[in-house]
Amino acid sequence: MDGMAHGGGGRHDGDAGGGGGPAGGGYTIVDLAAGGGDATEQAARLLVEGFREHWPDAWPDIAAAREEVAEALADGGRIARIAVAGGTVLGWVGGMPMYDGRVWELHPLVVHVDHRGRGIGRALVADLEARVRERGGLTVYLGTDDEAGMTSLAGVDLYPAVWDHLRGIQNLRRHPFTFYQKMGYTIVGVVPDANGFGKPDIMMAKRVGGAAAGEDGPSR
Repeated sequence: MDGMAHGGGGRHDGDAGGGGGPAGGGYTIVDLAAGGGDATEQAARLLVEGFREHWPDAWPDIAAAREEVAEALADGGRIARIAVAGGTVLGWVGGMPMYDGRVWELHPLVVHVDHRGRGIGRALVADLEARVRERGGLTVYLGTDDEAGMTSLAGVDLYPAVWDHLRGIQNLRRHPFTFYQKMGYTIVGVVPDANGFGKPDIMMAKRVGGAAAGEDGPSR
């Protein structure tokens, strides 16, 4: 999660930035495919290194990470964007369409350990949201797992009062759900025991198009 590292659905998925131009801080955000083979290899290594501490099973080795990168590039309907400076990939973000493109899953998000705290994660998320909006998407959705006791939802039986636990959620050890909240994302649910007993997946979403973009939305 903020390796930055985040994801959902059993996967793991950190200031605003633009696409295809300088995002601030001396880096540029471009399509992963435009970076060539070296960029894809760096992106794969970022997954292994960024998730190793808190989500070691996400991409346990470079082979699994390379497969994830290959899938992101092979599917022309997906979004894969990297923050790059001087040939070095500082981070990357991906998006997958769902619900006929009305909803996009953010997966994954990772920032190099040596470049955290520079706003790269925020820039990548903002860039993804802009790409989704351009494609007519309405919502960006993600799941952010807690497998390491980072929130008050971990290590406890959330049933039957799931919503009571969710309302009282506390961030105990820098879990990325707070990062997403600062970017406008709302907790919309939780999957208890998604990764084993007491290891939930926290579901979050944000409207990025439609009524939020000034178009006519549903009337109340």
